[in-house]
Amino acid sequence: MENWARKFIILGVGQAVSILTSSILQMAIVWYLTQRTGSATVVTMSTLVAYLPRAVLGMFTGAFIDRFDRKKILILSDLGIALAGLALAAVALWTEIPIWLIFLMLCIRSIGTAFHSPTLNAVIPTIVPKAQLARCAGVSQGFESVSMLLSPALAAVLFNLWDLSAIIFLDVGGALIAVTIVAFLHIPKNKVSENHAALHILRDTREGIEILRREPDMMTILIISSLYAFIYFPIGSMYPLMTMTYFGGSVADSSAVEIAFSGGTLVGALILGAVGNKIHKIRAIAASIGIYGFCVLFAGLLPPGGLKLFILLSGIMGLTIPFFYGLRTAIFQSRISEEFLGRVLSLSYSVSLFAAPLGLLLGGIFSETAGVNICFAVCGALSICLSLSMTIVPSIKNSSI
Repeated sequence: MENWARKFIILGVGQAVSILTSSILQMAIVWYLTQRTGSATVVTMSTLVAYLPRAVLGMFTGAFIDRFDRKKILILSDLGIALAGLALAAVALWTEIPIWLIFLMLCIRSIGTAFHSPTLNAVIPTIVPKAQLARCAGVSQGFESVSMLLSPALAAVLFNLWDLSAIIFLDVGGALIAVTIVAFLHIPKNKVSENHAALHILRDTREGIEILRREPDMMTILIISSLYAFIYFPIGSMYPLMTMTYFGGSVADSSAVEIAFSGGTLVGALILGAVGNKIHKIRAIAASIGIYGFCVLFAGLLPPGGLKLFILLSGIMGLTIPFFYGLRTAIFQSRISEEFLGRVLSLSYSVSLFAAPLGLLLGGIFSETAGVNICFAVCGALSICLSLSMTIVPSIKNSSI
C-alpha cells in the first residue's frame, strides 16, 4: 500500500469512529425529542439549530482554514464538540435535560462542524493525488456509510438500555479517538499558513467568492447544491416522523429505515470508489438527484401500511447520496487551487446550509398542516424537476467534468 493511501485510510478510520458515535447521539436526540414532545416542529427545529450556525459561520471559517494549521483546526474543533457534550451530560446526571439546553449543545456542535468538515476536505487533497480524488471520495463515503449503517442498530439498543447522558459520553469518546489519530498523523501544512500570511476575514472571504465566480460551472453546481439542500434536508429530518407517525412504526422500525438508507449509501460508495474516475461527474449528479426524487415521491404516495416498501425505497435513496455529495466534493478538490480550497469548500457548504434551514422550517410547518407524507411527495416532485433542469442549463450541459 502506498504511503498516501495508508495515511488516507488511517485518517478515514478515525473520522469514521467519530461519525459513528455522533450518529448514534444524533438519532438518540431525535428519538428523545420525538417521544418527549411528539412534535414535528420541535424535531425540525432541533435540526435547524444543528445547521444554522454552521451555515452562518461557514461564510468566514474558510479564511481561518486557509491561513492556519489545518491539523490544529481539526483537533480544536473536535475537542470543542466533545466539551459541549460533556457539559450536557453533566447536567443530565442531576436533572432532566431541558429542551433548550439540548438545542444549545446542538448549536455548539454546529459551530465546531463549521470548522471541522471543510478543513477535513481541504486536507485530503494534500494527502491524495489529484487523479485519485474521485475514487477516494467514494472511499470516504464508504467509511461514513459503514458508520451510518452500524449506528441505527447500535442507537436502538443503547437508547433502550442507557440514559441520553451515557450516549453523550460515548460520543465524547469517539471524538477523542479521532483527535488522537489526527494528533499523531503527519498532515502537510497549507502554503499560506507556512508563509504566515496575515488573516483578513472579509478580504479572504471575497477572494473565495471571486474564485468561484471565475468558474461558471462551479457557480452553477453551487446553485444546484443549494436548491437540492432546500429539498433534501427536510426529508432527512423527517424519516423518524414518517416511520413512527405516518406508518405507525416503532423505534426498531425507525432503525430499520436508517439501516436501509445507510446500507444503500455504502453500496453507492463502493460503486463510486470503483468507477469514480471513469464517469461523467455532472451527469451522475443529475441522475442521483432524479432517482432520489422519484423514490421520495413514491414514498409520499404510499398508504399507511407501506412500511416495508418504504424501507426498500430508503435503501435506493441512500444509494444515490455518494454520487451527489462525494462527486461534488471531488469536483471542488480537483478544480480549486489548494491555497483557496478551504474558503471555497466552506463557502459552498455554507450556501447550501443557508437553503437547508429555510427548507427545514417550511417543511416542518407544511408537514404539521398537510401531513408528513404529503411533504415527502412534494419534495420528491421538486427533486425530479431539479434533475431535469440540469439537462438544459448550458454551463452544466456542456461541461466536460
